[in-house]
Amino acid sequence: MSRMIFVNLPVKDLKASMAFYDALGFENNPQFTDDTAACMVWSETINVMLLTHDKWRTFTKRPIPSSDSSEVMLAISLDSREQVDTMNEKAAANGGTADINPVQDLGFMYNRNLADPDGHVWEAFWMDMSAMPAGE
Repeated sequence: MSRMIFVNLPVKDLKASMAFYDALGFENNPQFTDDTAACMVWSETINVMLLTHDKWRTFTKRPIPSSDSSEVMLAISLDSREQVDTMNEKAAANGGTADINPVQDLGFMYNRNLADPDGHVWEAFWMDMSAMPAGE
């Protein structure tokens, strides 16, 4: 079995969160989805588990951060600058917030940060490795 990552996120409204991630290009895996959780697939190795607050609390008693805090920033690579822009537009149109941090354009790398409806922070980025400056 190849190594995989399952990012677990507590969400207030499971159906709204599923719709948000679907709009960004994630696909639902019904095998790991019920009324308390949904598995949203980004790639063969990257999955996002959306968990209702009650379900989340079965895994940990630690408090759920408020939607205006940033515990982590999840970076996700895209194939072009245009896809980065499109993802941010879709986030804003589907209950999320686009450009929660300043847009960063370094020429070889371009990124924009967005938040899902629960405030989880994602960094959508594109990078041209062949144009990346050599290390000093």
